[in-house]
Amino acid sequence: MEIGKKLPEYRLFIHPKDVKELRSDIWNDDPVSAKLTIDGKKFEVDLAYRGSHIRDFPKKSFTVSFYKPPMYRNAKVFHLNAEFKDPSLIRNKLSFDFFHDIGCLAPQARFIFLKLNGKNEGVYLELESVDDHFLTNRKLPLGPIFYAVDGDANFSLMSDLDKEVKKSLSVGYEQKSGVIEDEFHLQKMIMQINTIPREDFEKEIVQYMNVDKYLRWLAGVVLTQNFDGFVHNYALYQNRETGQYEIIPWDYDATWGRDVNGEEMRSDYLRMEGFNTLTARILDCQTYRRQYKKLLEEILHNQFTLAYLQPKIESMYRFIRPYLLMDPYKRESIDFFDQEPEYIYRFIEARAAYITSKLNLLD
Repeated sequence: MEIGKKLPEYRLFIHPKDVKELRSDIWNDDPVSAKLTIDGKKFEVDLAYRGSHIRDFPKKSFTVSFYKPPMYRNAKVFHLNAEFKDPSLIRNKLSFDFFHDIGCLAPQARFIFLKLNGKNEGVYLELESVDDHFLTNRKLPLGPIFYAVDGDANFSLMSDLDKEVKKSLSVGYEQKSGVIEDEFHLQKMIMQINTIPREDFEKEIVQYMNVDKYLRWLAGVVLTQNFDGFVHNYALYQNRETGQYEIIPWDYDATWGRDVNGEEMRSDYLRMEGFNTLTARILDCQTYRRQYKKLLEEILHNQFTLAYLQPKIESMYRFIRPYLLMDPYKRESIDFFDQEPEYIYRFIEARAAYITSKLNLLD
């Protein structure tokens, strides 16, 4: 981030009756109309609360959909995340930048300052939506995108929620883009993951999954220690040219040593092998297990180091700290915020040491 650069200011106006409607039922996904001003340019947008448990927090998160003009920064939709439980506010962005740096698809994120009906609402993280525009902006072939919306997105024939056989192999997913037939291919992929014979798995799984990208994603989940990341907090994109799926991280605030409630999480809490059916089957193949080990060694040497990450973290802190003093939800906890860089640095060192000590298990 450039030193001296100002945080973009977004000014949102919602009619009082629509504010009342929003607040009357925080679980209602129906949007209300709003006006948004960015850099002097005015937009008419649809606005809705976003998230699951985060809707209960005092500082709300939003989904913004543009309709007049219909696009902003080559996007139709973006999300404004309050990052309410993350005392640092940077974990999501730090994670997505890290995933990008290790060769994974990941949403772009930037900090903004939000004013709502003239009052300071505080520092938010603007998150790129994973949709057709996400693909177009990266010059990728359009293809189906599925969001993993609950614990049944575990690549298994069995439900992770009730431990019964799934009624449908697409349960746990919400289709974001594509056509109806794409759901059948998703179901076929999950069936193949579970039924390809062990001796054939290494050569046949590449018909369905980009294994290199999956292993990079796996390394990212493991190193940032997103405990929910294996059965939730991701999207699947199928490249129509190759037929292979790639996996995209989502909602990574519960990382870098803290859980979903912002509480401390031990640096050895998540094992190096992770979990879910697909991960287990891929790591059962010696070739892929060795590839994963080599990848972890490279990332531990290059990107998952204090020398690499500390300047990025310090830059984010310097950038947003002055604005937190104007954030009505965060300014009283500024001392807690100031302690977080050192906390994250300790986590990086401890997590790197833990993973390094376990690498021999992949031999």
